Amino acid sequence: MKIWVDADACPKVIKEILFRAAQREQLELTLIANQALNVPPSAFINSIQVRSGFDEADDEILRRMNVDDIVITGDIPLAAEVLKKKGIALSPRGELFKESTIGERLRTRDFLESLRSTGEITGGPPPFDLRDRKAFSDHLDKSLRKKA
Repeated sequence: MKIWVDADACPKVIKEILFRAAQREQLELTLIANQALNVPPSAFINSIQVRSGFDEADDEILRRMNVDDIVITGDIPLAAEVLKKKGIALSPRGELFKESTIGERLRTRDFLESLRSTGEITGGPPPFDLRDRKAFSDHLDKSLRKKA
């Protein structure tokens, strides 16, 4: 099992949780982004910089991931593809994406995107807070225990 991170929009506090988990579990963690990233020196932690462009990081994650790998992303279409490949998709806010609900999540996302394209203001997500951090840590720990 490896952990892959769609790192461009991943909050710093979540990356720090992942760094500690990778060290503790001695598990490979790879952050993938369109920009250079600073990661702590570790045999278990690395980063890959991909070209700038739409879905470049997503495509790289999907090329490299395997069954049962964990992918950290807030990108619902990427989460859907991860689930198709039998991986685990977890958002930085602690939402564990599931096959039973991902179709509905995609439809909601597409609907909101169509509203925004017409000029409708749909608002954004609430600010990241301690509950999000705790939910993320809890789901990450459960996912790691399942595979141990």
